Amino acid sequence: MFNSRHLSLSKRGKIWGLCILFLYTTPLSCFANFSQAKELIYKIKEGLPRGTFIGAIGVDLNLDFTAEPPFIFNLPQKKVSEQYVNLNNTTGELYTSATEIDRETLCPDSPEGQGCVLSLDVFVLPQQYFQLIKVKILIEDVNDNRPKFPMDEICLSVPENAPINARYAVEQSAVDPDLSHHGVQTYWLVNDFGVFTLDVEENEGGELTPFLIVTEALDRETQAEYLTDIIAEDGGIPPLLGAATLKIVITDVNDNCPQFTESQINVTVHGNTTKGAHLARLYAFDPDLGANAQISYAYSERVPRDTRSLFHLDRITGMIKLAGKIDTGTATFYKLTVLANGPGCIPAVATVSVHIIKVVTGPPAVIPRYITPEKDGVVTIKESEPAFSPIAFFTVKNIDINQRVDCHLEGPGPFRLLPYQLFKNEYLLETTEPLDFESTQEYELIVVAKNSRGLVIKTFLKVQVLDENDNAPVFQQSLVEISVEENNLPNTFLAQLQASDQDSESRGEVVYLLGGDTPGIFIVDRVTGVLTVATSLDREEKETYRFIVRAVDQGTPRRESIATVVVTVQDRNDNSPRFINKDFTFFVPENFPGYGEIGVLSVTDADAGENGWVALSILNGSDIFMIDTGRGALRAKTSLDREQQGTYQLWIEAADGGEPALSSVTMVTVLLLDVNDNPPIVLFPQSNQSYMLVLPNTVPGTSITEVYAVDKDTGMNAVIAYSIIKRKGGEQGSFAIDPETGNITLKRELSNRGLYSLLVKVSDHGQPEPLYSTVMVNFFVNETVSNESYIQSLLTREAVIEVEEKPWYIGQLTDGPERYELFPCRPVLIALSATCLGLFFLVVTLTSYICCKRFKKNRKKRSEVEIPLKMKNDVVNRKLRQISNI
Repeated sequence: MFNSRHLSLSKRGKIWGLCILFLYTTPLSCFANFSQAKELIYKIKEGLPRGTFIGAIGVDLNLDFTAEPPFIFNLPQKKVSEQYVNLNNTTGELYTSATEIDRETLCPDSPEGQGCVLSLDVFVLPQQYFQLIKVKILIEDVNDNRPKFPMDEICLSVPENAPINARYAVEQSAVDPDLSHHGVQTYWLVNDFGVFTLDVEENEGGELTPFLIVTEALDRETQAEYLTDIIAEDGGIPPLLGAATLKIVITDVNDNCPQFTESQINVTVHGNTTKGAHLARLYAFDPDLGANAQISYAYSERVPRDTRSLFHLDRITGMIKLAGKIDTGTATFYKLTVLANGPGCIPAVATVSVHIIKVVTGPPAVIPRYITPEKDGVVTIKESEPAFSPIAFFTVKNIDINQRVDCHLEGPGPFRLLPYQLFKNEYLLETTEPLDFESTQEYELIVVAKNSRGLVIKTFLKVQVLDENDNAPVFQQSLVEISVEENNLPNTFLAQLQASDQDSESRGEVVYLLGGDTPGIFIVDRVTGVLTVATSLDREEKETYRFIVRAVDQGTPRRESIATVVVTVQDRNDNSPRFINKDFTFFVPENFPGYGEIGVLSVTDADAGENGWVALSILNGSDIFMIDTGRGALRAKTSLDREQQGTYQLWIEAADGGEPALSSVTMVTVLLLDVNDNPPIVLFPQSNQSYMLVLPNTVPGTSITEVYAVDKDTGMNAVIAYSIIKRKGGEQGSFAIDPETGNITLKRELSNRGLYSLLVKVSDHGQPEPLYSTVMVNFFVNETVSNESYIQSLLTREAVIEVEEKPWYIGQLTDGPERYELFPCRPVLIALSATCLGLFFLVVTLTSYICCKRFKKNRKKRSEVEIPLKMKNDVVNRKLRQISNI
């Protein structure tokens, strides 16, 4: 047991020894993992862009980056790192990430004093370097939020009797999530109307509350409402503003009392007036509102009780009626004092003097019977009723048998009172023409009955006209013409349509509607009639829009009227001139007369007026060519020679008349067609004085020499034929020439030595007349040339050259000297010429097609070239080189 324990202790000692040895031989201790955590603090402002440097952890920890293995920095909070910061794993540098840091979002509940902190844990690895770094990033506030009111419209009520300097709190103050001086600092009014001002108070919590202060006396009857904007301003640089509509409603107080329209009224009543007759109506008004404007009528206490009972006063309407029978023996005059009472007011006073007229037999009595609706002596009739509509019957009573009564109508208006047919003392009140509410709303009539004794009775009647929907809305303009420039902004204001309706209430309310033919891009506000266009207009797409607008009232049945709207889109220079072809190719015969028309370039511009006027100019080659500015006809100043230059490439610019001008460029290729204007040129022999040595023993059929010529023309104009037209020396038919190659062959033996001369004609196949040249071919027949000067003397000596008996095309293919045969060359040459000409046009057509294809591909890679009308030559050449490079 002792040994086993001893062995275990010895093993344990060995382990501790190894640990102590490892402790002193490694750069870090075994207990490095338990080092204390360090803390780093950085400050940044909110809202920084992605990739903004925050801090370098490795540098701030004074780490040695030369150590091996290298340091590794790691963020365990993946969500935070992915959301707000990026960490460089090798350098330990912190940067902002794609997600913008918003302090108000990150720390919504952070008090102003504590600030906003983003905490991160960073691991320094690998294991032997392990450290836990606490990183705190303080997010500083910036002024990135505007003050905002809790509602768009704030309503504040102020009584009209508010004293000067009275203060009213605007409870709906603005909120700014920014901190400190970036929050709300002050408030002000856009318009104080000269009667208000704004003050700001700060409570114990630091919150600002705006107070509306009354600076002048208010009167609701003068202005009942004030509408302005209240502005909240923060302390940022520059400050940010928030706005809301402040509606100040002046509430009514009872500061006005009733007033009579007439304070003295005289009434005459006959002693036999029937009970219930209307004697007078009193009117009083109060400019206040609601309960403050309620008026009640009452007799003064000075009026005796029996008088009050005789003359009934309606406390609501102010109507005085006869309530009993008048005793003419008791009194002939009554004075009625009437009070108009309002809440909290001294009553207004009016006096009604009633004069009683005594009658022996009694005045006539007028009994009304109403046909139209009636209430309290007021009858109503619709304005749609036709003329001669009955209103009421009036029956006159209390008349003696022999007594005559005159009954007539007093008062304005289209009314009449007539005896009713055969009935005596019956009268009908009717209209004489249709009534119009819009002209007059009510009439006051008096039916007067007078007997032969002069006794008079009056019956008062009020006629009210009821409005009906008999008027359609009327536009101020039946034709509205509007002009607007094309390329306008969406929702552009065009016009405000206005229509009025003379009817009352909802019958006169007008709404605006667009006709069914109106394009969907136009919008009209139903209430205000404001006409707008929702999209941008293009004059080139459509220049004029014509549609109707309906004005509809809200009556029953509804009435409407229409106005025609014509919208004319005005042109703007937004289209460049466009050639009908991307490029042009013209074929012109050479030697075409100067100033002749080579071709016409057609160009269009979708704009109108000066914006669509196009002028053409030549950018290069203007010393040779010219172009009509307006028509576009291309002309050459001089005659052109294909042999000097067969193809011309011109750049033509089309510029419009807009301001600034727009332009485009096209390429014109002028191809010159050949004309037979060049005779063949003999290249060999080089001159008429040259000669060839021919041995006397030359065998017939031997090719001696050849004539070589070229023609600058092309096609059949350049096809050359050779023939011998004259000779000197030798027998007829001694020499033959190949009409196609010009090869001269000996046909017979040469018996004589000396000089032989042939005059060779070199002719082309041009039309209408071929051109030709001649050359002298000289042969000196001898074994050697011993005397050069002698030969030259022979060449210069004039002698007659015999003409060949047969033309060049006779006997050229015969086997012997005496055998001649006509070669059918002319039809073959004509066929060959036609074939060559057809091939030439085919090649030109294919070449033009390929060039057009390539040019179109190149033109697709660029937009149309726009060059100003006037430019210096070096600018033009530089642009042309750029175009050719494209």
